[in-house]
Amino acid sequence: MAAGDGDAAVGGGIGGALGNVVGGHMGGSTGAAIGAGVGGAAGSAVGARKGSRTEAAVGGGLGSAGGSVIGNSLGGSTGSTIGAGLGGAAGGAVGNNLGSDHGSSHSGGGHKHKHNHRNKHH
Repeated sequence: MAAGDGDAAVGGGIGGALGNVVGGHMGGSTGAAIGAGVGGAAGSAVGARKGSRTEAAVGGGLGSAGGSVIGNSLGGSTGSTIGAGLGGAAGGAVGNNLGSDHGSSHSGGGHKHKHNHRNKHH
């Protein structure tokens, strides 16, 4: 589990920071936030495990965009890039965790249901 979190965090952080820089050049602070969101989402999804890519992408995207906006108000474009990287990393890891937890509990529930049905029949 730790390795998957790490990959999603690294991907979200790098994607968020890069997207933030590129977006900032194209459209100022608004472009930076949008770029960070897209980059963080893509980076987290690539780094996450198959079952939790959607959650990691959402977490990485939201974390990067939020971090970009907050960082920008604190420290201009440099703060924005740092915030996007940190936000994307945190969001990607959290999203990856939510996804894998949800997946395992769901499959566990399905297995139990099969057992109950069998017992009833017997």
